[in-house]
Amino acid sequence: MSGKLRVGVLFGGRSGEHEVSLMSARSVMSALDRDKYDVVPIGITKEGRWLPPGDTTLLLQAGSAQAAPVAIVPDPQERGLVTWQPGQASADSKLDVVIPALHGPYGEDGTIQGLLELVGVAYVGAGVLGSALGMDKAVMKAVLRHHGIPTVDFLAFKRKELDQDPTGVVGRVEDALGYPCFVKPANLGSSVGISKVHGRGEMDAALSLAASYDRKIIVERAAEDCREVECAVLGNDEPVASVPAEIVPCHEFYDYAAKYLDDASQVIIPADLPLGIVQEVQRLAVAAFLALDCAGMARVDFFVGRADGRVLVNEINTIPGFTRISAYPKMWGASGLTMTALLDRLIELALERQAERASLRTTYEPG
Repeated sequence: MSGKLRVGVLFGGRSGEHEVSLMSARSVMSALDRDKYDVVPIGITKEGRWLPPGDTTLLLQAGSAQAAPVAIVPDPQERGLVTWQPGQASADSKLDVVIPALHGPYGEDGTIQGLLELVGVAYVGAGVLGSALGMDKAVMKAVLRHHGIPTVDFLAFKRKELDQDPTGVVGRVEDALGYPCFVKPANLGSSVGISKVHGRGEMDAALSLAASYDRKIIVERAAEDCREVECAVLGNDEPVASVPAEIVPCHEFYDYAAKYLDDASQVIIPADLPLGIVQEVQRLAVAAFLALDCAGMARVDFFVGRADGRVLVNEINTIPGFTRISAYPKMWGASGLTMTALLDRLIELALERQAERASLRTTYEPG
């Protein structure tokens, strides 16, 4: 035994953000301190097959792999990966903590968190509830509004409503929100499936695109004449906020290409904002984190009015990107935490939260 913590890094998965997850995993694994941790890479293919650590390397390098599958069994006495052989399974490795570098459905939505809860393995980031709330943009905004946190106006529809009455859906959007507006899958990130709609002629294609990724569609009023600002949050019950960043997209909005494919977008850290607005962004970032019962980490995205300085929460990301261009680690870098120190702190927070869970009573004796 090395005495090091065994840290599993989960990535890939059945999501439109599969490729972004690979980029995040590469950055995370390159920054983890190998003097402290034995790193166990765990790749998940686009079909949902879990790969053993050796074959996971192929997924990172080539983007695809075929191998004997592995899985985590929901047995807290095992807490390990098993390799499935014909008719039997054998223990492969133990895990002390997991870093889910998974974005989107089946990774950021509470599903993988629920599995890890069953296994009894500590993991980085929000729990089942916080992850689910953060993933569903419509429910997220409803909860934020209940807590008095300002957000953009929005409507949400099920895909079935769109199939049955597309004209009625468009009419409701026009009456309540008008143009321009943004049409999005409710449960996805990295700007996948998002369209900015300037008029009725663009609406059908935008709704169809969003509906191809999710059974729920959210339509938001466009925040006009606003700056796009982000703020990183770190902690459990007493979270702290980083210095904010401003995003200056090279496209009309910060779409997938502007985030990951083009180099022309700018991320200005720290954002050049008046002190009062910086403090309000940080306050609302922490308030949103707590309102949604998050833990470990989150990135909160904002719109800040150029003329009036009004601050609106756009959304929260409970597993923010950790790629070479991602704002979350860069904001903490500007706040005094290196990537390696940030990962150390996230692992500490995961172990702290797991210890708290383990301390809870699981039996009841009347009297």
